[in-house]
Amino acid sequence: MDIEKLKYPIGKFDCPSNIDSEKLEAWISILEHFPNRLASLVENLSEAQLNTQYRPDGWTVRQVIHHVYDSHHNSYSRYKWALTEETPLIKVYNEADWAKLFDGATAPIETTLPALTALHAKLVFLLKGMKPEDFQREFIHPDKKEKVTLAENTGIYAWHCNHHYAHIETLVKREGWK
Repeated sequence: MDIEKLKYPIGKFDCPSNIDSEKLEAWISILEHFPNRLASLVENLSEAQLNTQYRPDGWTVRQVIHHVYDSHHNSYSRYKWALTEETPLIKVYNEADWAKLFDGATAPIETTLPALTALHAKLVFLLKGMKPEDFQREFIHPDKKEKVTLAENTGIYAWHCNHHYAHIETLVKREGWK
């Protein structure tokens, strides 16, 4: 079993050097449709299946679903900061520890899937209303010590959707659950 392929089933994010309006539209479309795609993928999974790790030493399907919401919620705030402040230093969070918290490890996915749908609706509405120059606004990621444009962030989170979707989809196929 190739652990690296299980960790990164679609590969790592590779940001293009030129992010044009077509690329942004494609990424926004991924963000727009992701909640429904995810809900359809997991709607018939049992509790035991939701509590299955997608890879050895990885998160359970349940933790992945809650992580996606937590991560995208944080990202939404980063957009707001970058649009209202001049190159803000964003706050990071320990995603591994968040996934281990009681809600991340045990909450029903029915609490998170509708919240993810609402969050993405707000995010996509914001993104579709942004001007091209808004996507050039930046924030500073303290762990990486680098500036991230909102265009890059859009790509990162479109990739993030597909990345975690692939974690679950690969597990479902490997286990023959559908």
